[in-house]
Amino acid sequence: MSDKVVTVAIVGNPNCGKTSLFNALTGARQKVGNWPGVTVDRKEGTFQYDGRQVRVIDLPGVYSLAVAGASSIDERIARDYILSQAADVIVNILDASNLERNFYLTTQLLEMGVPMILALNMMDAARSKGLVIDTQSFQDRLGLPVRGVVAPTGEGLDLLKAAMAASAVRQYKPKLSVEFGTALEAEIVQLAALLPQKSNSNPTYARWTAIKLLEDDTSVAEKFDDSIKQAVVAAQARISDATKEDTDILIADRRFSLAHDLVQSAVSRRGIASRSITDRIDSVVLNRVLGIPIFLAVMYLMFLFTIDVGSAFIDFFDILGGTLLVDGFGHVLKSVGSPDWLVTILAGGVGGGIQTVGTFIPIIGCLFLFLSVLEDSGYMARAAFVMDRFMRALGLPGKSFVPMMVGFGCTVPAVMSTRTLDNHRDRVLTAVMSHFMSCGARLPVYALFAAVFFPVGGQNIVFLLYLIGLFFAVATGLLLKNTILSGQSAPFLMELPLYHRPTLRGVLIRTWERLKSFVVKAGKFIVMVAVVLTFLNSWGRDGSFGNENTQNSVLAAVGESLIPVFKPMGIREDNWPAAVGLFTGLFAKEVVVGTLDALYSQMGAEADGAPAKEEAFDLVAGVSEAFATIPANLATLTDRLLDPLGFDVTIAENLDQAAEKQDVKRGTFDVIASKFDGGIGAFAYLIAILLYSPCMSALSAYYRELSAGWTAFVALYSTALGYGFAVLTYQIGTFERDPKTATMWISIILGLIAVGVIALVVTGRRDRAVQLAAAE
Repeated sequence: MSDKVVTVAIVGNPNCGKTSLFNALTGARQKVGNWPGVTVDRKEGTFQYDGRQVRVIDLPGVYSLAVAGASSIDERIARDYILSQAADVIVNILDASNLERNFYLTTQLLEMGVPMILALNMMDAARSKGLVIDTQSFQDRLGLPVRGVVAPTGEGLDLLKAAMAASAVRQYKPKLSVEFGTALEAEIVQLAALLPQKSNSNPTYARWTAIKLLEDDTSVAEKFDDSIKQAVVAAQARISDATKEDTDILIADRRFSLAHDLVQSAVSRRGIASRSITDRIDSVVLNRVLGIPIFLAVMYLMFLFTIDVGSAFIDFFDILGGTLLVDGFGHVLKSVGSPDWLVTILAGGVGGGIQTVGTFIPIIGCLFLFLSVLEDSGYMARAAFVMDRFMRALGLPGKSFVPMMVGFGCTVPAVMSTRTLDNHRDRVLTAVMSHFMSCGARLPVYALFAAVFFPVGGQNIVFLLYLIGLFFAVATGLLLKNTILSGQSAPFLMELPLYHRPTLRGVLIRTWERLKSFVVKAGKFIVMVAVVLTFLNSWGRDGSFGNENTQNSVLAAVGESLIPVFKPMGIREDNWPAAVGLFTGLFAKEVVVGTLDALYSQMGAEADGAPAKEEAFDLVAGVSEAFATIPANLATLTDRLLDPLGFDVTIAENLDQAAEKQDVKRGTFDVIASKFDGGIGAFAYLIAILLYSPCMSALSAYYRELSAGWTAFVALYSTALGYGFAVLTYQIGTFERDPKTATMWISIILGLIAVGVIALVVTGRRDRAVQLAAAE
């Protein structure tokens, strides 16, 4: 047998089970990358059959191969790959329970004349509808292998694999093509003959090109000069005169006619069709009254599972990573005489960065696990349908609501889940808005300051901050929608798939590939930034190392140098730890409380007594502590069931109890109370924490899902908002003290906001003008 590797590309409609088939064929032998020039995932896997290796490419799900414009990214990717002839054979997967609609894509593949195998998936669903499918009839008419399969159970997979492997020595060329009628066929032949030598050397390709030109496919037309375009216009006019139909409608009608004819000749129904389980479930979950409450309940369960179940394992990854990669690695480096700077970079920086990545694994893993279940079950499409009307007011499709809800737990998975949206504009707008949903990492900061400055009704302050975040998310959406992200969201034309029972294998594979993508790609950026911040935090002004969270560190010097910038928002000269807290918050919002606790407790050491001695490294104790956190945290799940956001931040009876509850030193409370300018100074600081730049983990997710430009925009835009509105809050709150200074700062900030809005408006108009000029 030849050693040739067979390359197979799978193409089909969305919701036809394409991903399930890909997972069933390749299992865990997958790798995920990006298609050139875009952020759409490119999935590739392999399997062995009868000693031959088969390479499988999963093309994006598409209903058609027509490329209508910039938004048709998936269609362009699928079509360009098929035309590249990089695949030995195309496996066209169809939903066996809805063949006539699925066959429309098949007719376009027939026009391209590519080697094909048809895989009729969901044969079990077809049987449950009483459909009897004669696969041999399809095979005889098309001249192609046709295999019936049920991907989740493996039914028919061996026969499909055999046909795929055999394509190494056999070419499955279709013998049937679409007949377009006398008038249109004559124009196709005439136009194909006019094409340049490069385009008509292959008769099949020349015919296909002529068809695409006649149906006004812009991506094909842009490759030809004006003489060809004029010939196309003339041909369309002659066709319209002869048939009294627009050419593109006539072409689509002939394709649908062929699809209908194929199905009528090979599919019959046994018995009387009864109301399906899907219809009965949809009558409840899509009900005008019950639909939204059910959706909110599902989102609540997703949020509960992601945050509470995921959080139960964060301490495990944090302590285990700290023990092995930071303390343990540092202990080994010191034992071999490594210099302090090397220990800081490798153990504190690289090890600490990997430790940070590890703490996101349980939350992101739980999120993707839950989303995979929703997607495999068929409910995700219903959720988008239910929320579509509400989200349209913001210029977004209903599917955007899910990432924004996830943002209340963590911005990283929120940004990553925007990949479920259909076009780039929707993904960008949703991702930018998601930042303003208060993630769980900001909550400890809110709770700490509520305990110190708002002993009565602290939970109301926290709730107010969540509402302020929602306000800025909506305001940002409306601003960008009407400026640099103007335009329509993706048309909401979504097929509601049948409900399915998710398979464990499929759910786990989908979860794993998404989680691995985050760990490998976003993790690189996190570790890089962690090295820089850890180095600055340890490096002393005198050149020494080991100055973490002390006034002697270079990081503290950075904080002190920023005091003049933060003074308008109420941070005084002696309150430099507040500036350092904002700076380390760029590393991870979770470390803000730890930074403030370490720095303020050192400043108020007299209240806590002598500093504790550094504990000796103990591998067994650290690993044991890590494993012990899992049952301990899981035991608290019932307490958090009704409070996944942690709104129960009511203040303890005294500051000693509050300190214990917030896991900070008692002296920290006194120092914080003395360093900030009362409640208004603290609230202004919390506004900054709420709005300013995402942490480096979130920024890496923005970079991964969007681009470097949009990542920079999010960081600068949110930081400007955080600083500006923190200054406004403080200056308005202290207006009576110094009306002249307050008026000056309020005027400056409002003026800068106006300039920023005008800049966005001008940029948006310029971009639209460029787009219109290009279209002409």
